[in-house]
Amino acid sequence: MGARSRVSTVAGLCVSGLAAAALVVGLMTDANAVANGEPVEDGQYGFATKLVMTDIPRDASFYDSACSGALIAPQWIISAGHCFHSAVIDGSYENASGSIGPGEAIPYGSVTAILGRAHLEGETGHEISVIEAYQAGTTDIAIAKLATPVTDVRPLRLPSGGPEIGDILRITGWGALDAADADPAVPQLQTGQVQVSSVAATTLGVKGYLPQADTSACVYDSGAPYFAESSYGRPTLVGIESDGPSCPHDQEETLARVDSVVGWIIDTMAS
Repeated sequence: MGARSRVSTVAGLCVSGLAAAALVVGLMTDANAVANGEPVEDGQYGFATKLVMTDIPRDASFYDSACSGALIAPQWIISAGHCFHSAVIDGSYENASGSIGPGEAIPYGSVTAILGRAHLEGETGHEISVIEAYQAGTTDIAIAKLATPVTDVRPLRLPSGGPEIGDILRITGWGALDAADADPAVPQLQTGQVQVSSVAATTLGVKGYLPQADTSACVYDSGAPYFAESSYGRPTLVGIESDGPSCPHDQEETLARVDSVVGWIIDTMAS
């Protein structure tokens, strides 16, 4: 499903680049998890979201997939645009907006958001159906509406400015730990830090920083949030995992810039 469906040390899910290629081979490997990152404990980064997609149409069959994301408002999450798309026909598909379900604009059997917990099989947190998704169009970002609002998890703050080269960001992802063993059911949320290495109009590049130089997003990390931390306030969302090399790696990972579409995000949630 998209560019970067897994994360080696920190991660998310996307439908371009890497993910698109993986899509054609058996089970689509959308977003990654974080490779060479660190496990997260309950009570940390409750906004981090795992998206579980079932019964995605592909030619005469169906497949399941997963992405990462983050809560940005009580009833809204953000992820990679390529995590939500039309039926796959001969390896091709298009990013889609609208209702989710069989026969709908996004024809998945179901999409479930798991958030508010760091352990996949934990008893805390929430498992909520995702009912609609909307594409930003200008970059690999989608926002999706939950069936019910989440009132006990503090959302990530949207940015008021853009990133700069040298900024340190943190990633949280539910993707695989290694591309060679791309398990979509990693039992524990992973995290790591990266450094901004390049900035373009709608994207930015990052490289692994801590705990290792090859801390990176991996399979099923597409859509994972990258955010700036502060000792005196809420973390601020900066980018969304879109695409990158096979994980783990010490090369540049491509993120979609959130500040480039923040006005669209606010308007879409309001309408």
